[in-house]
Amino acid sequence: MLCRRAYHKIYRYSLFARRQRFATAISDSHSKIEQTWNKKEKTLTIAHFPHVQTTACRRLHITAIRCADVVEVQGPAFAESISEGDIRWIKQVGEHVNEDELVAEIETDKTSVEVNAPFAGTIVEHLVPDGNKVTAKQKLYKLQRGEGGAAAAPEPTTAQKEAPKEPSAGAAPPRPPPEQPKADAPKPPLKGEIPKELPKVPPVPKSPLSSRPISEIQVTPLGTPKSMPAEQAISGNRTETRVKMNRMRLRIADRLKDAQNTYAMLTTFNEIDMSNVVEMRKKYQDAFLKKHGIKIGLMSPFVRATAYALQDQPVVNAVIDEGEIIYRHFVDISVAVATPRGLVVPVMRNVEHMDYADIERTLNELGVKARDNKLAIEDMEGGTFTISNGGVFGSMFGTPIINPPQSAILGMHGIFDRPVAVNGKVEIRPIMTVALTYDHRLIDGREAVTFLRKIKSAVEDPRTILMNL
Repeated sequence: MLCRRAYHKIYRYSLFARRQRFATAISDSHSKIEQTWNKKEKTLTIAHFPHVQTTACRRLHITAIRCADVVEVQGPAFAESISEGDIRWIKQVGEHVNEDELVAEIETDKTSVEVNAPFAGTIVEHLVPDGNKVTAKQKLYKLQRGEGGAAAAPEPTTAQKEAPKEPSAGAAPPRPPPEQPKADAPKPPLKGEIPKELPKVPPVPKSPLSSRPISEIQVTPLGTPKSMPAEQAISGNRTETRVKMNRMRLRIADRLKDAQNTYAMLTTFNEIDMSNVVEMRKKYQDAFLKKHGIKIGLMSPFVRATAYALQDQPVVNAVIDEGEIIYRHFVDISVAVATPRGLVVPVMRNVEHMDYADIERTLNELGVKARDNKLAIEDMEGGTFTISNGGVFGSMFGTPIINPPQSAILGMHGIFDRPVAVNGKVEIRPIMTVALTYDHRLIDGREAVTFLRKIKSAVEDPRTILMNL
């Protein structure tokens, strides 16, 4: 029994020793391995292991472009009130874009959402055709990483531009320009007797001169301005062009029609003498610009007067909601701004606490956003009252439509010189006609007329605001 145990211990020790020697030989030969490549048989033989051979079955062709470099870019997230929009591609397939460069725009019911490039690269594929509907965070296009394209060729210097081109030695001298024939002298008018009788009138034809249909008559094309889009230009050709309405204009059309079907709209008018406002702008324009860095316009007196009148007549600032009247204790005034995509109404918040400088500064910021198509949904949500200034386009008279879910809207028009009676005398004064359209279900005529007269007195004499008259 003891001899058997001793035999097992010796066997285990010898097996362990052989394994250690083999591992040592392998580790020592790592730096001494020689590989032999047989081109004819396409085999690889290792010197220490001649029985191990690797056969080359196929060669790999590796390109500089990797699959990981092409990324599917998702669209931006929408606001809660927006579910989908129509995409309009600005960059096409194959064009290079820089980081944060505008690639496409998604037109929604209220605003346009920009789609920017997450990194610099080249557009490989559009996953959504132009004009189709897209949803939030949908994959829109494939972008391949890469830097910008080749640099543009350097422009020639001024000396190179001005240096005349010398003719070659073998070139023939330029021919002199051919002499132009002299124009004949004007012939003197023919002299003759003055006719004493009228020429005979040709008889009236019994049949029409031409019986061709209108479609066959050739029309001479008219010149169109370069700034006008081709689909809107009047060229003189008897053709028609059908253009799809964008989502914003469709939404505006639905809201305007809903307002006419829902509200009991009534409009009252008044006239405002703008003499004091014109004089105030001339007198304090330079000092106002020097202190606040912005010019004083015509909107700030009306916005400030409107906020003052809304505090005096809170029912104009209220709204009907499912059989209840909601009175708002703040004044958020929406200002209508016309853009190529449609009419937008950005909102000025807490106007009751603003002075002329704050109003002008806020109007300028909203105007820049609207012109650059940078208005967000938050800039247009809310609003308790709207002011529409059609006078910038020369409007003389009009009836505005209420902006739902508000209850009233003020319409401003152009300033024109008119004869008015002042202290029993006729004088020429700059007069503006203003219109107030209100929901007669909530606002009675007395409140509407009082509200408009309050705006009139505050614009004509802003001291009434200081004295709370």
